[in-house]
Amino acid sequence: MRTLLRLRLSPSPDQKARLLALQGAFARVCNALAPVVRDTRCWNRVALHHMTYKGLREQFPEIGSQMVCNAIYSVCRASRLVYQHPKSPFNVARMGDRPLPLLRFADSCPVYFDRHTLSLKAGQVSMYTLDGRMRFQLALRPEDEAAFHAQKLREIVLSRQADGGFELSFWFADAEPDNATTAQQMTTPDEIPEYLMVEETA
Repeated sequence: MRTLLRLRLSPSPDQKARLLALQGAFARVCNALAPVVRDTRCWNRVALHHMTYKGLREQFPEIGSQMVCNAIYSVCRASRLVYQHPKSPFNVARMGDRPLPLLRFADSCPVYFDRHTLSLKAGQVSMYTLDGRMRFQLALRPEDEAAFHAQKLREIVLSRQADGGFELSFWFADAEPDNATTAQQMTTPDEIPEYLMVEETA
């Protein structure tokens, strides 16, 4: 069974600009959430949603409601990696009563999608952006198409590559997403993803 499908996008200059704008906006929402997580020590997705969703929608009216939900998911996921994993030097038990460090998301952070913000039909992907849907034709093999029908999608992630291009990753139910794999292997703060900065409180 397929567990991960990576598809490189070939955006036009205009499409690339729209993807960069979406990525920057997603990072801003994540960075607005991060101090709340640090101060409340809450990275439970449901609890953080109830605590912050309304305020975020007011603060970022240009960002769709579901994408705000996806940013909450992203921050909770990163927080579990940094504050909760036993190998993390910033594990909450290790920090004790000291203030937790602040997470900062770079503009190159991955953007998380779901079935409301990204759909795939007949090899064409339709994805949310700040100024309407964007469509790409994907070169899917028959076994790739079959995976979408036969398996449950766990995560959909848009990431920027080192060469400036973009890639969509589809993680199916049996897969371990990148951060989870990183978390299992983490032994030093340097192994925290590059887009995620940890600012220790003086």
